[in-house]
Amino acid sequence: MSHEIVKAGATSTSQDQDSANDPVVFTPPIDIFETQTGLVLMADLPGVTLDSLELQVQDNKLTLYGRVTHDIPTNARLIHQEYALGHFLRSFILSDEVDHQHVTAKLNQGVLEIVLPRVPKAEPRRIQVTSS
Repeated sequence: MSHEIVKAGATSTSQDQDSANDPVVFTPPIDIFETQTGLVLMADLPGVTLDSLELQVQDNKLTLYGRVTHDIPTNARLIHQEYALGHFLRSFILSDEVDHQHVTAKLNQGVLEIVLPRVPKAEPRRIQVTSS
């Protein structure tokens, strides 16, 4: 059932090294958990802050984009680097089971938690039948 709620969209990793000004864009790792009320997505976004994070739902597509800024002193010279620097981009196609109006998210120390609640199922109701 959870496979119908969210499907991984087409994402790519771009590592164009021709231009030093163009940042590398990574596909962040995401864990997906199913709960009784919907799904929870946990994304690792090291270096992303609230100000540099964009999260939106449009046309059943959830997109997250996190920009990473680096505070390197102006007179400093990089002499050793153990990991690549870049931004994060990921998107998912949401099913109609997701209540788009109640999606919530919180960012805590580089981990983004997105809660995708299910649309409540319609309760059965009794229909009064009259005669003419």
